[in-house]
Formats: sequence, structure tokens, C-alpha cells
Amino acid sequence: MHSTLIVARMHPSSSDDVARLFGDFDATQMPHRMGTRSRRLFSYRGLYFHLQEFDTDDGPERIEEAKSDPRFVRISEDLKPYIEAYDPETWRSPADAMATRFYSWEASQ
Repeated sequence: MHSTLIVARMHPSSSDDVARLFGDFDATQMPHRMGTRSRRLFSYRGLYFHLQEFDTDDGPERIEEAKSDPRFVRISEDLKPYIEAYDPETWRSPADAMATRFYSWEASQ
């Protein structure tokens, strides 16, 4: 399994709107197209955390391929009033907002 964590800024009052946008997006075939297994959104004191998990390591490549899909373009535009870059001076794409995993643990089955 592969995961990504995007960190950005979001006003806490926007969480319902952002959840609605992703709910609509996730009801389409887009998560399957991108290989998304799960999506979890968190907020904390003006910060936004977007955890996305994939069954395989090719999730980022599949997202890159999906970026031209009108549904992907639409949600990206629809999120702009609610989500802003953590560091606008260095942000060029979501890859510039990815947290770096430095430790991982899973229970044995």
C-alpha cells in the first residue's frame, strides 16, 4: 500500500464544503481511475491534511494521468476558495505540499 499526505491551509468553517465536494467527487469513477483506496480529510487550527491511500505504488502516476479529466479539473477549481497552499511562494503543484513520511508501523496480522 502507498499513501500520500497533502498539507495546506483551510479555514475551519470550510470543512463541510470541502467534505461535500470530495463526497461528490468520490461518488464518481475517479477514485477507481486514480487507484485510490481511501481518502481521509483532517483539519487542525487552520491546517488541512488530505491523506490518500492506494493499493499499489503507482498512485501518484495514476493521479498525474487523471489530471486532464474534466472531473479532476473541476474539483481542483471548486476547492480553490477553501484550500490554499501552506507556502504559496514555493507551491507549484500538489507535489509541493506533500508531507514526507519518516516512520511507519503496522500491526502484524
